[in-house]
Amino acid sequence: MKTRINRYIGLAALLALPALSSCTKDFGDINTDPRLVTEPDVKFLFTYSANSIPPTGGEWIWESLEQTMRFTQHTSASPYEITGNVNSRYNRYYTQILPNLLEIRARIDQRTDAERYQKMKAVTYILDVYAGIRVTDLNGSIPYSEAMLARYEDKFNPVFDPQQQLFNTWLGHLDNAIATLAGNQGDQESYGNADIFYQGDWTRWIKLANTLKLRMAVRLERQDNALAQQIFQQVMSDPVGPIDGEDSELRYLNPDQNPIGNDVDYRSRRFAAREMVNFMKRTGDPRIAIYFDANDLVGPYADTLAKYGTSLPAFIDPADPLIRFQGGPPDWTVAPEIATYISNPFTVSQYSRYFLISPINRSLLSPKLNGATGNSLQVLVSHAETCFYIAEFITKGYAGGLNTGGTAEDWYKKGIASSIQTMNQIAAAAQSETAFDGDGAAEIAAYLADPDVALNGSDDLERIYIQQYLAFFLLPNEAYVFCRRTGYPRNTSTYYRMEPFNEPIPRRFWINDPGEVNRENWMSAYEDQGFTPRAVDAQTLSEERVWYDKPAPDFGEGQ
Repeated sequence: MKTRINRYIGLAALLALPALSSCTKDFGDINTDPRLVTEPDVKFLFTYSANSIPPTGGEWIWESLEQTMRFTQHTSASPYEITGNVNSRYNRYYTQILPNLLEIRARIDQRTDAERYQKMKAVTYILDVYAGIRVTDLNGSIPYSEAMLARYEDKFNPVFDPQQQLFNTWLGHLDNAIATLAGNQGDQESYGNADIFYQGDWTRWIKLANTLKLRMAVRLERQDNALAQQIFQQVMSDPVGPIDGEDSELRYLNPDQNPIGNDVDYRSRRFAAREMVNFMKRTGDPRIAIYFDANDLVGPYADTLAKYGTSLPAFIDPADPLIRFQGGPPDWTVAPEIATYISNPFTVSQYSRYFLISPINRSLLSPKLNGATGNSLQVLVSHAETCFYIAEFITKGYAGGLNTGGTAEDWYKKGIASSIQTMNQIAAAAQSETAFDGDGAAEIAAYLADPDVALNGSDDLERIYIQQYLAFFLLPNEAYVFCRRTGYPRNTSTYYRMEPFNEPIPRRFWINDPGEVNRENWMSAYEDQGFTPRAVDAQTLSEERVWYDKPAPDFGEGQ
């Protein structure tokens, strides 16, 4: 895959240059300059956009590790201000993803044999929607219907489409793409290996499109419950259906790609969150050794403590069989007696010091850290995610009389099993700590049988939610959207609680003032949404919500 990706990306980068430098009203020279490619192969354009889909290092560092993973309490880390480096996905969407997808469509439409390229055209909409959802999640209204028209119609001031309109448009795109990909249009051209995700397998693209419809349904649920139910029933009635296994997951692995690099500890280390560690230990979750590194309480530490007549701090049970995993409070001011051991060792003697709080697994997040040779396998849309959405909607009664191919419990179990297996594969690719050898059947069966994991008929929805939450550890955007839309984990839960967090948690990020050329449309969109223009402080951002988030509970206040 390495050679193939690099070959396509190299040429596609050249092909993209006119699109990215097209803010001019005179395109005449393009046709006469021999240095410019004027008849690009759409396969190369597609690869360039596809390769730009996975989150970048900037998104991981500035947004996920420093912000959202703390907000969702997947990690415990030092607080940092929200900087202008967040929301890099917005720029990437308009410079690296959308331009070439639109160019592919335009070039196909210009062909005399365009009918042979309709399935290639259809999948551009699926990638477009995947990236667009992630952009609107944080920004609400964004340019879309008129985006990129500077290239084709000399339009430099695109309107900002409201989020409700975006979702309606994207649902239409996905429905049309599914119909085209499932249809019998005769002889069809294919991207072949230029399709770095599915190698031109149209059926797998349909499955991705259906799971993306479920992604939209869970976001729409509180604003348009009837539409959310309709989407769910459409997906479950589709002859192909959503992602149904590892083979149809949206996966990305490029041996040259290492998004976080050596910056995984940029500004500070990140550590395990206390509630997550305690829950995973209580239930025997095999993923604990994948998500977190062991602390220093390994080997003959007990002998050393006994030698110096020293006891561990009160928050650690010396009889804990998983004592090597300890979490810290997400808000360090809440439990300073524990948080002090995040940045300072527990000193037994001048020769013996132990760091007690488990860091997150750096080799999982950055497989090439300090010259390591692991690979970053990114599972961007998973079978587990699909299963948990289906289990959630069945439990809420959204299936009606539809045959869903199993009960909520069936889908819940499949989601857990798939998450554990997928996380183990990601860890293996990273040459990191794995949970098991082989298929993990015994470990998964034991976990499913745990009384705190098995559905019990009384708090099933919360259990489905929490497993969905745990599965999103390496998908910080989906974890953030989950916590924001559901209000889980709950502050008052006796099952899995959200710990006290005294900082304001943003409900959105921001789009910078685009300047005179499009300030009017930007200001209008912000006024329509009730957003404060140019606000970048956490307090203001915590009080203003994108459209689908407006009816949602506060963080930790789920019902």
